[in-house]
Amino acid sequence: MPRVLVVDDQADVRAMISIVLRIHHFEIVEAESAAAALRLFEQSRFDLAIVDIFLQGVCGSDLITALRERVPDLAVVAISGMTSMDFLSDVVCLQKPFRPADLMRAIEAARGSRRQATDIVGAAG
Repeated sequence: MPRVLVVDDQADVRAMISIVLRIHHFEIVEAESAAAALRLFEQSRFDLAIVDIFLQGVCGSDLITALRERVPDLAVVAISGMTSMDFLSDVVCLQKPFRPADLMRAIEAARGSRRQATDIVGAAG
């Protein structure tokens, strides 16, 4: 069962994402802040992170960078109410509000792109 770290400072958003993912047989761990997410990330392994770009007091892109420093091939879905997240690279972006089907497509895209990157690195080495 894939483990997903869901990071958003809004409890209702975390709850909605968690419900959708549990229905699809994902194991969910929720974090309400970047600091909590980093603590959880140090304690356990995750297959995917879903990170709100505008966390209270911290930029979610900084959190994504910190997570990727620890696990370079981590699949990430960035979520935000912004219309454009062009400043993010190598991350699947999903604009709020989103439907459950949109979330699942974003997750599959993120997991697929990380698998392809791993395959390319493995083939080159």
